[in-house]
Amino acid sequence: MQDYQLSYLQELEAESLFILREVASTFKNPVLLYSVGKDSSVLLHLCKKAFYPDPIPFPLLHVDTGYKFQEMYEFRDRLQREGFNIQVFHSPSALNSKASPDQLGTEKCCGILKTQALLAALKSGEYDAAIGGARRDEEKSRAKERVYSFRDVYGQWDPKNQKPELWQHYNGHLLKGESIRAFPLSNWTELDVWTYIEQEGIPVVPLYFAQKRKVLRKGSLLIPEEGLLQEEQKAQTEEVLCRYRTLGCSPCTGAIASNAQTVKEIIDELFLEQKSERSTRVIDHDRQGSMEIKKREGYF
Repeated sequence: MQDYQLSYLQELEAESLFILREVASTFKNPVLLYSVGKDSSVLLHLCKKAFYPDPIPFPLLHVDTGYKFQEMYEFRDRLQREGFNIQVFHSPSALNSKASPDQLGTEKCCGILKTQALLAALKSGEYDAAIGGARRDEEKSRAKERVYSFRDVYGQWDPKNQKPELWQHYNGHLLKGESIRAFPLSNWTELDVWTYIEQEGIPVVPLYFAQKRKVLRKGSLLIPEEGLLQEEQKAQTEEVLCRYRTLGCSPCTGAIASNAQTVKEIIDELFLEQKSERSTRVIDHDRQGSMEIKKREGYF
């Protein structure tokens, strides 16, 4: 009998399917955190595979800050029309605060619109497990987490208080009020994600592909016109052929100069890339160690 050996991508896929099924079978009320980005698109595709021919056994949750790109809203709404159970959460306290990065700075704005809103959404839905698309290669603090990332009753993370994961044994035991963030893409890289997108023909938001866009040069970042809240900044924009490697709130997400207009061209471009995709997120530069501090406070 001829041995059957999985390819590298098939091994990653098999591991992710296993994790998704473990979450569904272990926890009472899991939810998939859906950001509308490429990793979320891959996760959604994996969920369909993991539970086929049944529907996905948990809802999708999109925490809307009100500052996402219009193309992201259109992509999300199209999936809702196709029948996916996407629950959109708007934090009342976040909306009442009228928070913006220009008024509060990126650190406080992110704390209100993302961290506090996410914790409120998870508490409101009484979710005991939140599945996310975070990967260990995105940012150094993410590499400290396990596949099952434990959160205490306040939704906070302590990197020193993590459960071991030997031989893919995931400990889902929780006390009342505690929860887990599960990351099925932990062992994937940005290049793996795009290679899988090409292989599986997974649709993604058009913002990932290069086209001429009006942007403001802010150091090494290209801030989109859509994300500029001040009129004097909009007057300084220029048209640049660019694309986004990662998607967040428009005022805090930078584009990169690029000619890549297809998935294949993005893959070719990544072979030469040396910086993390998170280098284009303004919130990752607002203070030293900011991502780890945000995660300790409950950030995704």
